[in-house]
Amino acid sequence: MNRGLFITFEGIDGAGKSTHVAWSADFLRAQGVPLTLTREPGGTALGEKIRELLLETQDQVHPETEALLMFSARRQHLEEVIAPALLRGDCVLCDRFTDASFAYQGGGRGVEKAKLAALEAWVHPQLQPDLTVLFDVSAQVGRDRVARIKSPDRFERESAEFFVRVRDAYLERMHQSLHRFVRIDGTLAIPDIQQQLKKTLNMALSKWKS
Repeated sequence: MNRGLFITFEGIDGAGKSTHVAWSADFLRAQGVPLTLTREPGGTALGEKIRELLLETQDQVHPETEALLMFSARRQHLEEVIAPALLRGDCVLCDRFTDASFAYQGGGRGVEKAKLAALEAWVHPQLQPDLTVLFDVSAQVGRDRVARIKSPDRFERESAEFFVRVRDAYLERMHQSLHRFVRIDGTLAIPDIQQQLKKTLNMALSKWKS
C-alpha cells in the first residue's frame, strides 16, 4: 500500500450522515483497520474555531468569504491531519470534504464553480477521495429531520429551496465523478443502510489491499 485509504461522507443536513460515519468507523476498527476519524470544517484547533464561526455567527457572511474560510480550514486540516494519516497508512474517514463546498457554497450560495475549482486545485491538487459515500435524501426529508433539532446551526436554519440547490449540486458532482461516488438512499431503514455500507467499505478495502 503506497498510502492510506481516503473515504469521505457527504449529504445534505438531515441525511443521517453523522450516524453512519460513526457506524463505519466502528465497523472498520472491528476489522483491525488503522483509522483516523475527522470532520470538516474542523479537524484541527484552527479548523474548529473556523467551524464555530461559520456555524454560529449571527453576522452576514458573503458567500465567497464563506468559501474561502472553508478552504482555509481544509488546508490546515490537510497539513495537520489528513496527509500525515495517509502517509502512515491509516484509513481516513472524513465527515465532509471539498464536494461539500461545491454543494453548499456552490449550489446553495451561488459561488461560481470556476472559483471553487481554482481553490480545489490550489489546496489539494494531487488528492481526491478514494471513495465518497453520498447519503441522499430529498430536501423535504432533510428539512423534516432538521426541524427536530433543538438548536439548529446557521446552515440547518436555511430554507428548503437552499437544500434543493445543495442536493442538486451534490448529484451533479456525483455524476461528474462516478468512479469514486457511491449513493445510498438515506431514507432506508438503518439496518439496510448499514448493509450497503458494509458492502461498499469491504469493496474499498479489497481494492486498497490488492
